[in-house]
Amino acid sequence: MFYRFMKATLGTILRVFYQPWIRGADAVPASGGAILASNHLAVIDSFFLPLMLPREVVFLGKSDYVEGTGLRGRFVAWFMRGVGLIPVDRSGGAASEAALNAGLARLRDGGLFGIYPEGTRSPDGRLYRGKTGVARLALESGVPVVPVAMIGTNIAQPIGTRIPRLKRIGVVIGEPMDFSRYAGMQNDRFVLRAITDEIMYEIMRLSGQEYVDMYAATAKARLAAGKSASSQADAPGGRSAPESAQADDPVATTGASGGDAEPAQPDEDETTNPDTSKEGPA
Repeated sequence: MFYRFMKATLGTILRVFYQPWIRGADAVPASGGAILASNHLAVIDSFFLPLMLPREVVFLGKSDYVEGTGLRGRFVAWFMRGVGLIPVDRSGGAASEAALNAGLARLRDGGLFGIYPEGTRSPDGRLYRGKTGVARLALESGVPVVPVAMIGTNIAQPIGTRIPRLKRIGVVIGEPMDFSRYAGMQNDRFVLRAITDEIMYEIMRLSGQEYVDMYAATAKARLAAGKSASSQADAPGGRSAPESAQADDPVATTGASGGDAEPAQPDEDETTNPDTSKEGPA
C-alpha cells in the first residue's frame, strides 16, 4: 500500500521535473520472478528504475537506513521499510547472507528483485567489475536476469550531491538472460565469474560505459589514495568492448511512478563464499 502511494505521489513529481524516458520496458517479464541487474551511478538510480516500471521492485539497501535515531532517522527508517527495502549489514558474514536469502525468497515468490552487481556507486561514471552474488542468485532461483542501464543519473546527482539537478534521466533495458544451462553449479566460482562477466558485458553494451576490470570499492580506495583506477581489460572477461546500444534520444515512457532506497550489493570473497558482504555503497 505504501509503495503504491509513493508511486502515485513522489513518482508524479519526479516525472514532471525530470521527464524520464525508457527503452525496452517490454523486456521485463509481466509476471514471475526476475533479477534486474543494473549499473550504479547515483543514489537516484533506485528511484528512477522503479518509477519507470509498472511492477513493484525491491532492492537491497544499507542497514544504516533502518537503524537511524532521532526524528529524521526514524522517519527514514519508516520510509525505507514502507517501500520494501531489504537491509544488508555491510560487516559481512551471516547478516549479509541473510539479506541475499531474503532476496532469493522474493524471487521464488515471483517478485522483481533489483541488484547492483558493482556493489557500490561508480566513482567516475565508468562501469566496474561485477560481484558474483548476482550469479548465485540467478542459479539458485532459476529466474532470468534482466540487464539494465541507467543513463545520466551521475550527471543529475554527482557523488556528494544531495538534491539532484534537473537533468533528463534515461533507462535502457535489455533482453532477459537465461542461465539455466548452469543449473546446479552455483558453488562453482568459475561458473559464477563467467555468468557475472556475461551480465556486466551486456550492461556495458546497453550503457556505453567504459569498463574497468577492478571492483568499484577498490577503485574508490585507490582514487582516495591518489592512485590510478585503470585496468588492461576493455570488457568483462577480457573480451573486446562491444558496440554501444545506448539510446541518445528518449524513445518512450511507460509504467507507473514511485521511488525506493539506495541499494547495496553484498561484497564477496570469490575464493570462498561469493556472497559474503564486507562493504556496501558509498
